Amino acid sequence: MKEIIKSSLPKAMTYSEYRKLLDDLHAEGKTTGPNQTEMYLRHAGLNLKRIQRLDKTGKLIEELTSILDNLKRKYIFLTITEGWCGDAAQNLPLIEKMAQYTDRIEHKLLLRDENLELMDEYLTDGGRSIPKVIILDAETGEELGDWGPRPVDIQQMVMDYKHTPEPKEPYDDFSVKVHSWYAKNKAKDLQMEFVELFKKFEA
Repeated sequence: MKEIIKSSLPKAMTYSEYRKLLDDLHAEGKTTGPNQTEMYLRHAGLNLKRIQRLDKTGKLIEELTSILDNLKRKYIFLTITEGWCGDAAQNLPLIEKMAQYTDRIEHKLLLRDENLELMDEYLTDGGRSIPKVIILDAETGEELGDWGPRPVDIQQMVMDYKHTPEPKEPYDDFSVKVHSWYAKNKAKDLQMEFVELFKKFEA
């Protein structure tokens, strides 16, 4: 296990603790992290509603539950996140549902901006994109892989937007397309990507 992971794990929250933190900050008109601008607070409010909805309505697909029913290893999912992040809001509730489904997964969360040394070990295209799930063997500490910040298809869409030369559509308009994709996909791509990861880890 990397030293930075070993030193970070004791600071990590449970998903319930993370959710309470988001609720408490929202009640104070705040979000996680140092940036408390109007835009971040607006995004945090929208994302809290997304999380609340997916916590209630998100469902695991049969392809995934059949693998979860037969896991041989025990896992730790160490997730780097922030409350204002739209991709975290769309994906974390389903990742938590995997951990709720089986006692062979423990889900722990850290805030990105309080753990930049760890975050910088898992950059995406040179950026601190979240969520990022570091997947560990719970018994040996071996790092098996990582997932994130998004399912492959929507990640490609984001990369295409990022590398499109100016002028391009306003980010808020692009963000609507991203969340429309999530709504239509219903977390199927996310779950199928974890199906493939588990097949590799359990082989």
